[in-house]
Amino acid sequence: MKKYFLIMLVVVVGLALTGVVSAADKDAIKAQVDEIAVAIEGGKPASDFMDAAKRKPHYVYIIEENGNVLVHPSLTGENLKEKAKPAYDAVVQATMEGTWVKYQWNDAEKNAYVRKTKTGVIVGSGY
Repeated sequence: MKKYFLIMLVVVVGLALTGVVSAADKDAIKAQVDEIAVAIEGGKPASDFMDAAKRKPHYVYIIEENGNVLVHPSLTGENLKEKAKPAYDAVVQATMEGTWVKYQWNDAEKNAYVRKTKTGVIVGSGY
């Protein structure tokens, strides 16, 4: 009985810590996207953020509303609408205030914070 209790305790603590890390990750993702969106609205070109596509664990991507990928670890220069329509359909739900969206990517559910800029590009990142 003690062994069972110990296993359950470890599982519960693990789940609790996952929730805390996830909340911290969400805050970091949002801050990163908001910072880049504001910079783009201030006149910086999307290409200035190519290094953000290499950030770990939460890389940044920037797309035009028509799906053209401006910044991404592997899809820069491609069209997200043609490459992964379900992801595109979720990402274009971006608002000027920013919003969280969900979509399937390579058989995994993804959660992304996406924000549309005044210039019409969409900045996103997620997990």
